[in-house]
Amino acid sequence: MHAELDTSTRITFPAGGTRTRSQVLAVLPYDDGRSGVICRETSFHPVDHTWPDHPADHGTLVLGDRELPVVDCVIGAAPRSGGALLTGADIPARRGDDGWLWFVVHVVPESGADLVGQPVECVVDPARRVGLSAGHTACELVSLAINEATSDFWTKVDRRDVRGVPDFDAAALSLSRIGVNGSVDRYRLGKSLRRKGFRADDLRAALPDVARTVQDRLREWVRADAAVRVDVGGALVEDRRTWVCELPDGAVRVPCGGTHVESTGQLGQVGVTLDLTEDGSELTMVTTVCGSRPEDLRVHS
Repeated sequence: MHAELDTSTRITFPAGGTRTRSQVLAVLPYDDGRSGVICRETSFHPVDHTWPDHPADHGTLVLGDRELPVVDCVIGAAPRSGGALLTGADIPARRGDDGWLWFVVHVVPESGADLVGQPVECVVDPARRVGLSAGHTACELVSLAINEATSDFWTKVDRRDVRGVPDFDAAALSLSRIGVNGSVDRYRLGKSLRRKGFRADDLRAALPDVARTVQDRLREWVRADAAVRVDVGGALVEDRRTWVCELPDGAVRVPCGGTHVESTGQLGQVGVTLDLTEDGSELTMVTTVCGSRPEDLRVHS
């Protein structure tokens, strides 16, 4: 491990940072001739290796007159006791596990061995950031709304969400992917969910009503212009982060490592479609932020 990598990367993106002055600490070979650049501090949000729902920020590393495009951004980790720095799926630990240092690795499309020690400005693409932030805030809201809309389908309840509603999202979610101004969530409705007490066979006939309930709740929350923020447990990339939204019936707090807009009202309008497979084994929910122009969206600051 490079000698300078004796502490984890400091991050500014939870507070909305998109430009951060820093220093290059290390450059590692990456795939296809690309390089991974590690800075002391950064505004870039990396994709998480264990739950890659929120894509990476893109942007530029500015070193004097030289600009390097950041085409990807991933989590890196190395044992505190010494050893190779690993990235992405090669990391055998979860972010924050004891015994590891954690880094934001900026992927650039060229060799950068001569960059070590140089001052750098980490500049995030603002349009992509606000689009992903809008998509993630909407995704958090719709997970709460789908729980409420399916609450009557349970014959028993083992787990409830932060609003005290039966947690369909946690029980059935198999995939969640956030995109620019939207998200896609897939839910398995198989035997394990039915054993937990969910009446999946009744969902098809009720699907239009479920979709309408989700849409109505989202419309109400957007109209309330509820404040949104990210609370942090520290300044390092592995520190715990929590999404907080001041909904009309009480604040909700959900562990979340992503970026978000400042208020629900900035989403303008959120559209949701629900699609059930022919055999009823999987439900797909597509969420789209469609009521505001990207330039009108602001991230939390």
